[in-house]
Amino acid sequence: MKVAIYARVSTANNGQVPTMQTRELEQFAQARCWQVVGCYVDTVSGSKDRRPELDRLMADAHKRKFDVVPVWKFDRFARSVSHLLRALETLKALGIAFASLTEQADTTTPAGKMVFTVLAAVAELERSLIVERVKAGFRNAKAKGKRLGRPRVVPDARRVAALREQGLSWAKIAERLGIGEGTVYRAVHAPAKIPSSRRPVTHCGTVTN
Repeated sequence: MKVAIYARVSTANNGQVPTMQTRELEQFAQARCWQVVGCYVDTVSGSKDRRPELDRLMADAHKRKFDVVPVWKFDRFARSVSHLLRALETLKALGIAFASLTEQADTTTPAGKMVFTVLAAVAELERSLIVERVKAGFRNAKAKGKRLGRPRVVPDARRVAALREQGLSWAKIAERLGIGEGTVYRAVHAPAKIPSSRRPVTHCGTVTN
C-alpha cells in the first residue's frame, strides 16, 4: 500500500521539529510493509485555518496518489473533531484509509473502523443538540414577543424621490442609503396609505364618504 505521511509542528523557533513525527511514522509504515510515497509537513499553529501542506495532501488524495494517510496524533492533523470527521469522510469516499499512531486508531483494521464510527456518531449527536438548542432559543424568543431577524428599514420616500430626480439609479441610491435596492424601489412605488379619518365606509356594498 502507498502511504502519504502528514506531520505538523506549531513553530520551528522553539525547538519543535517534525523529525520525531516523520521518523516514527516511517517506522510505522515499514512495520506494515507499506511504501512511503509522500511526506507533507506544515509548520503552523493548530488554530490556523490555512495549512498549505494539508491542502496539498487532500488535493493529491483526490488524485489517488496513495492508499493510507498515517499521522502522529489527531490534533496534529485536524483543528477540531468536526474538521477531523469531515476529512475522514472525504478520505473514506476516496477509498483512502487513515491511521493515528499515538491513539492507535487505524481504519485498515476492524477495531480502528469501529473507533471512527463511534466518533462520527458522537459528532452527529453534537450537531443535533446544537440545532435543537438554537430552535429552542427561537421558540423562547417568539413566546416572549421578541421579533427575530433584522429590523425592517423604512427609507425616506421623499429623499429617494429627490435622488431619482438628480438622475441616480436605484442601485446608486441603495448604495448611498446603505439599504437594499428593492427596499428603495418599494419606498417610492408602494401605494399611499389613506388616513383613517378619510377611509371610505362600506355599507352593504355601498361606499359612502
